[in-house]
Amino acid sequence: MSAWLAVWRRITVDWALLLGLLGLCAAGLLLAYSASGESVQAVQSQGARVTLSLLLLLLAAQVPVGWLQRLAAPFYLLTIILLIVVDAIGAIGHGAQRWMELGPLRFQPSELAKLAVPMMVARYLSDRALPPTARDVTTSAALALLPVLLIAAQPDLGTALLVAAAGLSVLFLAGLSWRVIGLFVGLAAASAPLLWLFGMHDYQRQRVLTLFDPQRDPLGAGYHIIQSTIAIGSGGFYGKGWLEGTQTRLRFLPESATDFVFAVFGEEFGLLGAIGLLLVYGFIIGRGMYIASQASDGFGRLLGGGLVCTFFVYVLVNIGMVSGLLPVVGVPLPLVSYGGTSMVTLMLGFGMLMGIRAHRKLWPA
Repeated sequence: MSAWLAVWRRITVDWALLLGLLGLCAAGLLLAYSASGESVQAVQSQGARVTLSLLLLLLAAQVPVGWLQRLAAPFYLLTIILLIVVDAIGAIGHGAQRWMELGPLRFQPSELAKLAVPMMVARYLSDRALPPTARDVTTSAALALLPVLLIAAQPDLGTALLVAAAGLSVLFLAGLSWRVIGLFVGLAAASAPLLWLFGMHDYQRQRVLTLFDPQRDPLGAGYHIIQSTIAIGSGGFYGKGWLEGTQTRLRFLPESATDFVFAVFGEEFGLLGAIGLLLVYGFIIGRGMYIASQASDGFGRLLGGGLVCTFFVYVLVNIGMVSGLLPVVGVPLPLVSYGGTSMVTLMLGFGMLMGIRAHRKLWPA
């Protein structure tokens, strides 16, 4: 017993941040039971994923930030190789080639890019004077763009968006001038027609058109958004109560346990519950940015801030998508949606963030 206590005392975590993360995971377990039609097996499966993710978080939190800095380049290279392999011979499911199968293990290499890109861009910029020069900005953008293009080719627009946000957020935190940001926005706007004509699949164009007029195809492309907004609106202020959401129980709401789980939450817990959930997300984001700002070196600050910004974009895109404010891009609600791949990646990222805080005195700037 004394040996276990000694090991436990050596474990470094940020308890405030961990409490917020556990709150989201608990909400995810409640909704897994509700959205799955009261399936105990679904709760057990999600509970196993939560347990594994928490163990990985604890392990990542013990890694000194200096090790993360040295591992950034090899990890980024490994991710690029895996993305190339999955684009060539990956398993196909739901019309996309995103998965690698190693015996019973099936995973998406694109999830690794959500960690590899901010690590690599932070590693590159940490050795250079800030704010970054035009050359540094170009190199950093190229480091982020390569995996983004490989992921978009699968196709997986949602993950590609999050990976791009991860790289750009590190650049922004490095002191990127508003003039350069405006230039990026202008280039994106100028390239939009070319992207629409040559870079998007038909179903992606339909999602954009559906955003502006869901009723143009109410039983097809617009069905998800219509049923989602009905579910959220029917919850009212207090909600219908846990397990009492009719849109879910009557199977009107598609993907209710995964991408559209926020609609289930809104119907069952109402506006009051949705505000509470957003406050938890806000607390985690605020606590994460505080930890990142206290890092002892440039790499830790950039990496920590980039990971938190990516988490923020995750939340923004999913809730915007479910509420009908953004196109449907297949992004789950962080730590609440049913599934394990994104949860493992997010928990590893928060473990790195805790490691940055715990080891800030061991690796001075």
